[in-house]
Amino acid sequence: MPKVKLTVTESKCRGAYCKKGDEFLIGDLCPPLCHELWNTIYPLVYALQNGAELDYGPGRAKKFDAKCPDGGRVSVHGEVIAE
Repeated sequence: MPKVKLTVTESKCRGAYCKKGDEFLIGDLCPPLCHELWNTIYPLVYALQNGAELDYGPGRAKKFDAKCPDGGRVSVHGEVIAE
């Protein structure tokens, strides 16, 4: 199963879960993120772990950018790093 690396690109997290520059390698377990952010990005992570390419800019790629549902306070970049 491919691994997905998550990188926090911006953070104004009220719960102090995420700081800009934090990186998480996703294998079988969820990372130490708040549930709201994880619930938002999990479908994208799952799709990438199962070989999907996602809409990314004008094309498709094995990566995504997403924001926290709490007003976009945290931005995350996810990408496949190993297959």
